[in-house]
Amino acid sequence: MHSNKNKSKLHIAMIGQKRVPSREGGVEVVVWELATRLRDKGHVVDCYNRYQKHKQPRHKVAGKPGLYVDDIRIIVVPTLNNGKLNAIVYAFFATIRALFGGYDVIHYHAEGPCLMLWLPKLFGKKVIATIHGLDWQRAKWGNFASKMLMTGEKIAAKYADEVIVLSKNVQEYFKETYGRDTHYIPNGISRPVIRKPNLITKKYGLKGHDYIMTLCRIVPEKGIHYLLEAYKNIDSDMKIVVAGGFSNAAEYMEQIRRMAAEDPRVILTDFIHDQELEELCSNAYIFCLPSDVEGMSISLLEGMSYGRCCLVSDIDENIEVVGDKAVSFKKSDVEDLGNKVGFLIDHPETVEKYENMAADYICDKYNWDKMTDATIELYNR
Repeated sequence: MHSNKNKSKLHIAMIGQKRVPSREGGVEVVVWELATRLRDKGHVVDCYNRYQKHKQPRHKVAGKPGLYVDDIRIIVVPTLNNGKLNAIVYAFFATIRALFGGYDVIHYHAEGPCLMLWLPKLFGKKVIATIHGLDWQRAKWGNFASKMLMTGEKIAAKYADEVIVLSKNVQEYFKETYGRDTHYIPNGISRPVIRKPNLITKKYGLKGHDYIMTLCRIVPEKGIHYLLEAYKNIDSDMKIVVAGGFSNAAEYMEQIRRMAAEDPRVILTDFIHDQELEELCSNAYIFCLPSDVEGMSISLLEGMSYGRCCLVSDIDENIEVVGDKAVSFKKSDVEDLGNKVGFLIDHPETVEKYENMAADYICDKYNWDKMTDATIELYNR
């Protein structure tokens, strides 16, 4: 029995995230949720973080090598300051280091880091790839970076032992493009703590149900400019809260800052977390996700889990998540977005109807524990 127990205990490397624990993006949230649950089930997890100037608090654990956060080893990997190349350089060094880590499984996240996936496969390692979205479609990347991302995608399709996708749309894409069967394992969500306005009242003057919120990185494919453009023509005292920081899209960030400066109703919060995040999500009148491209939006799952009325672009990845439990508008269509926002402001009874459906629906449909169990099953194949 002792031998079988040891055999079932896996040593797993996570490569692809920027930094965990953090909320810098959906990949980071997914990696940490998965890593902590794997730890709770008795597995050993090492997370390969990219280097950052501000050092993350880590500590030693008696009898174990390295530095840890919540009993998960954090290995910091050097990379470049160039935002479009640092993922590739990071993936190279992380992979070289992981080859000598004695891992049972090396789990790559996102297309860029998958460029190096072939190397541990060459050495006989078990390799899993999670494709969080078709990253080459995102507007922030130039031609060279987009080609590298597509190459990472092809390498994952050809060499990974198992490929995980987060949406049916991407699953169909891999089958049609590469003839590759993939495993549909969507992200999860947990029921959140609902908080009354307190910090957000002191900081932003928000009292609850008096603002429309979007929560995302400020990059072009998230479509924040559509929301700000549409709202200019709406006569309402309701605020627009844009919660998030920019990521390798400085020009777009400046565009959003200029648009916000022209409308005193717009609040830019930068990155938020903990109580401030919980209060904002708990008390929004509408949670809006106007994106052109998504993998599977963690922020959308969160918006619904807080029981918010959600308004989303009608891309497949969003509609697959919300079903008929949210309002949608035609992707990239500022006029349609404005009409839907105006309608919801004028019809609070409709907003209340969607609020009453959202949380139970999304928390029953998506579950982190189910996602973890399905992933472990692939590890053990």
